[in-house]
Amino acid sequence: MPLIEALDQKALQVPLLLTPGPLTTSASVKQTMLVDHGTWDEEYKVLTQSIRRALLAVGHADPELYTSVLVQGSGSFGVEATLQTAVPDNGTLLIAMNGAYGQRMATMATRLGINHVDLDFGETQIVSAEKVLNVLHQHPEVTHFAMVHSETTTGILNPLTPLIPQLTEMGIVTIVDAMSSFGGVPIDVTQLGVDYLISSANKCIQGVPGFAFVLAKQLTLATTEGNARSLSLDLYDQWRCFEEEAGKWRFTSPTHTVYAFRQALNELIEEGGVAARHARYAANEKQLCQGMLALGFEPLLPTSVQSPIITSFKYPAARFDFRKFYEALKLAGFIIYPGKVSKAKTFRIGNIGEIYPDDIQHLLQVIAKTEVAQPVAVNE
Repeated sequence: MPLIEALDQKALQVPLLLTPGPLTTSASVKQTMLVDHGTWDEEYKVLTQSIRRALLAVGHADPELYTSVLVQGSGSFGVEATLQTAVPDNGTLLIAMNGAYGQRMATMATRLGINHVDLDFGETQIVSAEKVLNVLHQHPEVTHFAMVHSETTTGILNPLTPLIPQLTEMGIVTIVDAMSSFGGVPIDVTQLGVDYLISSANKCIQGVPGFAFVLAKQLTLATTEGNARSLSLDLYDQWRCFEEEAGKWRFTSPTHTVYAFRQALNELIEEGGVAARHARYAANEKQLCQGMLALGFEPLLPTSVQSPIITSFKYPAARFDFRKFYEALKLAGFIIYPGKVSKAKTFRIGNIGEIYPDDIQHLLQVIAKTEVAQPVAVNE
């Protein structure tokens, strides 16, 4: 008798992941993971270094000023590594939040013993430079600032300018969680002057889960030796190991994920870079919103603050059964997300990954046939 029962064949079917990551990847990215690799091989170290350089190019980060550091684990590992390395014991962190991922940074700061001030904008309002500056005037002890760029709790896109450059001029160390936007929304790291920008392999570059990465200003990172509260998540030590040992990871690395990520980076370039990918994602989002409105589903956010990454929709009626809706779409080959908003009943549909207009059109056709998608009054 086998120790583990065989998976049901239905579980092996490949659905389209309409989520903010992990997401649907290309066949060639999947194919790349079918070979085992060693971590000490010289070829692997060269590959790691090439990825570090490529990430700087994707973010328009001047290699004379910035470096990139890969961190084993999910995106949250990268955020926690950055916070606990960047902020010293005598520092104070201001966190601007408008969703679950900003709140998660506050939870991390509390667990790490980092002094922090929390500025909550609510879940449907963008981070305002004016309010942030007002809080800074009230709290002159603040040395560091953190925010989320694309908050997938709702799909809101927080502007990075003029806030980040203003804070940089004031001498505040800036940390941006660009988890679900880097590679899918144009970002010029050098122009922003941001100190730390964090993302993950399984987001808009369309790789698979396994590591996060941080684009960091070298002069800022160089001052953080000894700050880390953790051995494994010491961003400074991770950086020095990559630099001093020509691409060697400190601890066991996710080899399959790294090779898949190199392929995903190649495919980003082939598509036309970030601008072309952003255009595809934006077209997906526009088509999705228009189609969902026609079916009686109202977006949570106005278009002025909506990102192309993921879209939240209000339940069309009090009797709406999300679980039934979810299972109907899953049976048809689509995986969506439940809502994460605390003050409204919503669900979310992602627009990123190896997803194209034909996929969105097929999804809308499937939704139109579900019994829960009949046009109803939004306020019923």
